[in-house]
Amino acid sequence: MSEVKSANEQPKTGEFRAQKSIKQLRTIRAVSAYHKEWFTKTQERVTQGEPFVIGGEASAICTVMDIPCINLNWWSANIAAHQMASYYFNLLDEKGYDACRYCALGLGCTMDHNPELAPWGGLPKPILVMGHTLPLADCDAGQRITQLWAREYNVAHFMLEVTYPTRLNPRWWERRRDHWDEIIEPHRLDLRVEELKALIRFLEITTGKRFSIDKLREVMELEREQDRYGRKVHDLIAETVPCPVGLTDQLSVLRMNWHRGTQAGADLAKIYYEEVKERVDKGEAAYENERFRLMWRGVGLWHNPAFYQYFEEKYGAVFTCSLYSAFAADLGPVTVLDDPLRALAAHSLQGLFVGSSEWQVKEAKLNKVSGALQLASKDCRETIVMPLARMAFEKAGIPVLPVYTDNVDARQWDDAKIRDQVANFIETRLL
Repeated sequence: MSEVKSANEQPKTGEFRAQKSIKQLRTIRAVSAYHKEWFTKTQERVTQGEPFVIGGEASAICTVMDIPCINLNWWSANIAAHQMASYYFNLLDEKGYDACRYCALGLGCTMDHNPELAPWGGLPKPILVMGHTLPLADCDAGQRITQLWAREYNVAHFMLEVTYPTRLNPRWWERRRDHWDEIIEPHRLDLRVEELKALIRFLEITTGKRFSIDKLREVMELEREQDRYGRKVHDLIAETVPCPVGLTDQLSVLRMNWHRGTQAGADLAKIYYEEVKERVDKGEAAYENERFRLMWRGVGLWHNPAFYQYFEEKYGAVFTCSLYSAFAADLGPVTVLDDPLRALAAHSLQGLFVGSSEWQVKEAKLNKVSGALQLASKDCRETIVMPLARMAFEKAGIPVLPVYTDNVDARQWDDAKIRDQVANFIETRLL
């Protein structure tokens, strides 16, 4: 067990403390309130002996079985938003762990064994930690981190195989939702279905709860309802000038995605859509004097969301979109057809489509962006394939600026340097 420290005892060398971002949406308060309430109730349920799971890939199955489940990357985002990431990364460094910052942050929080210091009292002990597949790409490091995390808790570790497509699917987003059984190879679907069945058997034996195919249909339909509202918001943001909702607010609302497949998740998505539609109808904008739009490529900058508002007043530059905003539009649940479990397998395999440069360029053009900033973290494997996407953007006439930092490790953020780089990018390539 590590020595208990207070947040004030964190090493300060090279640490960036974010300024407060400006939030405009009422929906953010509703999402935050529900999310905190859900988290508190989950802690209480686990205290009373109920099961809890860490692992986003299991979320639909866990929802069916009434087992609270948290995606490890969303927990990392929560830690970073609470400005606690530097403390836990210093702890990981002291222990000799040098791994993907985004994936390892939750492990650091658990290794501290100090719930009084952790955001919201920390995670309760799970019965299972799942090896995960990130939306853009999975890696051996991520699987190893979840294995170490399970060992820290002394619980089971369940890992899904990461399979890759053997053929290209140009413009896959036009066919994926209703023709997933044609663009995802049968052998990949077969394997994932068997893995999901094994997961269900484990959870049933371990918890005594029962899985229901009929309930899975209901959960997937609620996910589809949530994503229908998400698509409407995505389209309003893309087509409305000036942009009605900036990226800072969009990312703040994303916490509703912890509750996919639930009535609460669908209701919050409806509230979000209705508020954005109201802003469009009233002519309200994220920044009224918008001159041009920027896209953020990469995972959210959770330790400093105010960054997306830095360049509005001086340049009229508004961050209007990221790949997150497009997930609901093009990567929502697929049509169930006759086999809900196979449809769930298809949905869990489609994340690799996000790496498609063709799709990302399509999104940039749809949102009428003038340039893109590309997060490039030295600790993430996805950085390896980023030059290919950058070339695709540049070929399409959309300039790209790589931003070499980490989305949750504030120690790597040099605010003055990055501001200067972006300002130079805007003045030399966009104005």
